[in-house]
Amino acid sequence: MVKLNKIYTRTGDGGTTGLVDGSRIAKSAPLMAAVGDVDEANSAVGLAVAALSADSGEAAMLARIQNELFDLGADLATPADAEHGFGPHDMALRIVPAQIARLEAEIDAMNAALAPLTSFILPGGTEAAARLHLARAVARRAERAAVAAGEARDLNPLALAYLNRLSDHLFVMTRHINAAAGGDILWKPGATR
Repeated sequence: MVKLNKIYTRTGDGGTTGLVDGSRIAKSAPLMAAVGDVDEANSAVGLAVAALSADSGEAAMLARIQNELFDLGADLATPADAEHGFGPHDMALRIVPAQIARLEAEIDAMNAALAPLTSFILPGGTEAAARLHLARAVARRAERAAVAAGEARDLNPLALAYLNRLSDHLFVMTRHINAAAGGDILWKPGATR
């Protein structure tokens, strides 16, 4: 359980931040860029939720994703345990295969009713879809940052898989939402030449 009574601690004033195990790293470290991008992706997902009906299936899926993005941030900020590695245990919050499998099942369910793509699509459509396109782009950046961080230190491979599947999920959801409002906005190569 997280309990925050005081918001500022001054411990980061020197340019470092604490990881879950108590160690400190530079705020400029690639790992912190990844954690920050995951946080930004979560904020972008929240912006998309605000454009959806609160009782929609899409809002429920995105609410689960937002919670899991906090799990993901904790996973990235928790170094591998000497005894458990990146496996789940009482002292570490880790992304687990079931979370990725759920994303895949939701992708498949949304995609089943969509026509195959015949062109790249432009990020837009309904307000909710446009916001989801932005969230997808931020999730892709978070994935690139996590891959870069993983070149410097070991990360849970399931965290990387989750980020990869997340951007797929957000992409398919944009198509799903736009399908109910007239369809995708297709890219027309060279249309303005």
